[in-house]
Amino acid sequence: MYDEMMVAPMRAEVARLGAVELKTAEEVDRLIKESSEPVLIFVNSVCGCAAGGARPGLTLAMERAEKKPKLATVFAGNDKEATARAREYFLGYPPSSPQIGLIKDGTCVAMMERHDISSRQPEEIADYLIEMFNAHLQD
Repeated sequence: MYDEMMVAPMRAEVARLGAVELKTAEEVDRLIKESSEPVLIFVNSVCGCAAGGARPGLTLAMERAEKKPKLATVFAGNDKEATARAREYFLGYPPSSPQIGLIKDGTCVAMMERHDISSRQPEEIADYLIEMFNAHLQD
């Protein structure tokens, strides 16, 4: 578990986007089961590609996208129970940090894994996410 003082700014960076912070398995299940719209779950992390690409790319996508999913976040290493439960919805994808999955009707319909994130610049991540939104969100 990371020192909460260290991760607080990383949490805040995503919370500013309107993300619902999920800290328990029950909160993950409740959000996914009660949401009538797709949910983008961002697995936040202290790793360099989260800071250098994932969080900035997510920010750009949420600022630029016309269609936006409900946004939620768990923090790998700190929100262990919530992270594990979120990853149960990411069927077919191994755990990675960071990781961004789009859940629609309880099923993961799109995913950005660490290897997808670490090889892209924030603008490219944003473009990828916006394409994901456009493909899976209704008008």
